[in-house]
Amino acid sequence: MPTLHAETALLPDGWQDNVHVELGDDGRITAVTPNFSGPPAEAHVSCLMPAPVNAHSHAFQRAMAGLTEHRSNNPQDSFWTWRELMYLFLDQLTPDHVEAIAALVQMEMLEAGYATNVEFHYLHHAPDGTAYDQRSQMADRIMAATQTTGIGLTMLPVHYQYGGCDKRPLVRGQCRFHNDLDGFAALCDGIRKGLGNLPADTVFGVAPHSLRAVSPDSLGHTRALGEGGPFHMHLAEQRAEVEEVSQHLGARPVEWVLGNIEVGPDCCFIHCTQMQPHETRGLAKTGAIAGLCPITEASLGDGIFDGVAWFESGGMIAIGSDSNIRISLSEELRSLEYSQRLRDRSRAALAPSTASTGRHIFDAMIAGGARAAGRKTGQIAPGYWADLMGLDKQSVTLAGRRGDQLIDSFIFAGDDHLVRDVWSAGRHLVTEGRHHAHDKITSAYRAALTSLRHTL
Repeated sequence: MPTLHAETALLPDGWQDNVHVELGDDGRITAVTPNFSGPPAEAHVSCLMPAPVNAHSHAFQRAMAGLTEHRSNNPQDSFWTWRELMYLFLDQLTPDHVEAIAALVQMEMLEAGYATNVEFHYLHHAPDGTAYDQRSQMADRIMAATQTTGIGLTMLPVHYQYGGCDKRPLVRGQCRFHNDLDGFAALCDGIRKGLGNLPADTVFGVAPHSLRAVSPDSLGHTRALGEGGPFHMHLAEQRAEVEEVSQHLGARPVEWVLGNIEVGPDCCFIHCTQMQPHETRGLAKTGAIAGLCPITEASLGDGIFDGVAWFESGGMIAIGSDSNIRISLSEELRSLEYSQRLRDRSRAALAPSTASTGRHIFDAMIAGGARAAGRKTGQIAPGYWADLMGLDKQSVTLAGRRGDQLIDSFIFAGDDHLVRDVWSAGRHLVTEGRHHAHDKITSAYRAALTSLRHTL
C-alpha cells in the first residue's frame, strides 16, 4: 500500500506534524496518522495540503495566450472584440491540435498544484458546423489528453443553441458549438461511453453555456442529461449580457435564474461579475457555487466579483483558469483578494476574524471546488480521493513559516514554483515540480503550434 510522510500537513482539524498517509490501490486515502513514529514512507514532503480543483477551463484557448494583446479597429476593445478574434482562431483547430493543447493545459494545472480539471467543453464540430462521424470526437481528445496527463477529470459538455436571446442563428466560428436537443443528447451519450475508459474518479456533468445561448424551455432537458452530475453555466459576466437577458426575459440573469430554475449545491455559476447586492445575497444563500476565474476576468475586463458580500452571505466559491492565458493557482487566489482590496481600498478583505486571508480563501476554494467537480476531494482524510499537493517548506519564501503562514506566504509572497509534488486520486504525477511526461507533452504542443503558425 503506497505511503507518504509529511513534516507538516493540513488536516480537517488543523495543522499536524509528522503525518503518515496511506493510499489504497483505488486511489483513495485509507489512513492518516499524525505524530507518526513508524517505518519510513515511500514518499516524503515537507508540507502537505489538499490539492484543489480547477473548476472552469476552456482548454483550447491556451494556444491563444499572448495573441490578443493589441487594439482592434473598434474604438473600445472589450470582451466582445476579443471573442471575435477567438472565433477566427478556433476555426483552424483540428482534433489533433485540441488533444495536444489540452494535454499541455492539464500538465500545467498539475504543475501549478491542481489535481482536477473541470473542462467546460464547447468545441464540438468541424469548422463548418458539421458533426464528426464520431460525434464526441473533440471531447474524446480531451479524454485522451487526460489519459496522458493523469489529471482527475470532470467532463462538462456544453449545450449551445443560439447566438443570443432572440434565438438568432450562430455565425461562423460559433457553428462549431451548435447542438439542438437531440444532437446534444447524442453527444452526451458518446461522451459517457468514452468516460468508461478513464479511471473511476472521472465525473460527468452538463453545462448550458448561458442564458444567451440556450433557450429557457431547453434548460430542464439539458440538466436532465447530466443525470444528477454537476450543472454549470456562465452567468452575468458582462454588462451587455445583463442588458440582453433583461430585455428578452424580463429580469436580470441572476434574478431570472433564482425565479425560474431549481438552484442548489449541484450548481456552479461562472463569473457572476455583474451582480447587484440583492442578487449576491440571494444566490449565495442557495448553496450554489460561484465559479471565479480572476486572471481571465481581469484579462477580459469582466469586472470584479463582490467576494466580501458573497462570503458575508455564506456563499461558496471555486476557482478556475477559464481562458488559460496563465495557469497559476497562487496568482488566481492573490488576484481574487487584491481585486477586493483595490476596489474597497482595504487590506485582508476576505479574511474573517477566525482565520488568515490565505487560509480562508484556500479552505473556501477547496470545499467549493470539490462540490463544483462532483468529486469527493478536499480533505486529507480516509475515504477521500488522494488529491494531494506538497509544498517546498525549505524554500526561502517559506523559511520560518508555520501553520497558516505557509498558505499566506505561498499565495502572497511566493508562486507555483513552491509546488513540488502532486497526486491525483493517488497517481503521483508531479515530482520535484515537474510532471513525469513534461517533455513529451511540451514537444507535442510545440508541434501543434508550428502547424497552426501560418493561420494565427
